[in-house]
Amino acid sequence: MIPRYSREEMSSIWSDNERYAIWLEVETVALEEMAKVGLAPVEAAKEVRAKAKIDVQKIFDREAEVHHDVIAFLDVVADSVGPSARFLHRGMTSNDLLDTTFGVQLKKSAELIDSGILALLEAIKTRAYEFKMTPCIGRSHGIHAEPTSFGLKLATWYAELSRQRKRFLAAADDIAVGKISGPVGTYASLPPAVEEAVLKALGLRAEDVATQVVNRDRHANFFAALAQIGGSIERFCVEVRHLQRTEVGEVSEPFGSGQKGSSAMPHKKNPILTENLTGLARILRANAIAALENVPLWHERDISHSSVERVIAPDSCILADFMLARMKRVVDGMVVKPDAMMRNLELTGGLVFSGTLLLALVDSGIERDTAYRMVQRPALEYAALENSEGRSGTFKERVLADEELCSKLGKEKIEECFSLDRHLAHVEMIFKRVFQ
Repeated sequence: MIPRYSREEMSSIWSDNERYAIWLEVETVALEEMAKVGLAPVEAAKEVRAKAKIDVQKIFDREAEVHHDVIAFLDVVADSVGPSARFLHRGMTSNDLLDTTFGVQLKKSAELIDSGILALLEAIKTRAYEFKMTPCIGRSHGIHAEPTSFGLKLATWYAELSRQRKRFLAAADDIAVGKISGPVGTYASLPPAVEEAVLKALGLRAEDVATQVVNRDRHANFFAALAQIGGSIERFCVEVRHLQRTEVGEVSEPFGSGQKGSSAMPHKKNPILTENLTGLARILRANAIAALENVPLWHERDISHSSVERVIAPDSCILADFMLARMKRVVDGMVVKPDAMMRNLELTGGLVFSGTLLLALVDSGIERDTAYRMVQRPALEYAALENSEGRSGTFKERVLADEELCSKLGKEKIEECFSLDRHLAHVEMIFKRVFQ
């Protein structure tokens, strides 16, 4: 992933230096375990541990000759060790090394990603409580629906991301596996005890039944979980972007004192952080599709998955880490405007309480379709008066002046129907359900 969308700690997990360092550790631990069961000299294992060195450029140069990265690596390590290096990789196949290393990298990445999820959850929770009872208009199909609270909007973010975390942790656990079982997973040249000891030392479990590789359904599930997290972040971002529209103006991204929004229009404050995250979520989804395509490998293995994973694994993990951190920055710094929320809530003059009127009529004994039409008629008439000159008073005043509606409900009941209280009455209960 390009540096623009990368953070150092996650990027280092996927660096060439780190990958080869893990390769060396896998090979060294495997040799030490072989020595314990008499498959290699103990002194050879000690010498490899003491002398083995990695030179990334030499590995690249050697790979250019042999066209095989693992052989190139083993050749360069052998140069630094001497004759004892001949015991390295005994009974192993390349993917014993590659997939076990992949498991280590994904496990480390998952730990960082989870810390990012937890930090974002805490930020969302803080802002949700800050605006728990701040009324705003809820929208369906982009149209004013009924009142809600901005805190409840944020509570939906928290609940959704909490569910994503559960899925992600399950996928991360599923991927924390490796294999050191030989060319087709039969342990023909190495006993299972060596694999078990090596993987335990690396913090992994053994693949239940391997081919030449760890089966790719595990990886597909992991990258799908990252795409799901990206989808949730995108949903949060789309909400911020819509609420930052000039015509809405309820929320805006953080905007630094020296920041500039446009090269041509000095007044602009664009939602670039959330637009950026919206775009990056598309990459996570695309990479998940590529991971799914890797599941049906030929027989015990072909190499078609390898080129895909060299791209999508670092990119998806680095992007997920970056996106979580950037979304936390947005949540921490977003400017919330309760006055604008109330202004927009009142924009339709009370039309958003039409559903409450409908239920009051139904509860009074009127057939539902009749009640619907009784409310719809004055509501649409009032809505048709689109400008302040044509619109006289509020929808409530229009209802109070409607003899039929007043005769069915009475003025006191109509007044109750236009109260915000019923829409915020259960916020506390919902918060307890979500946050406790």
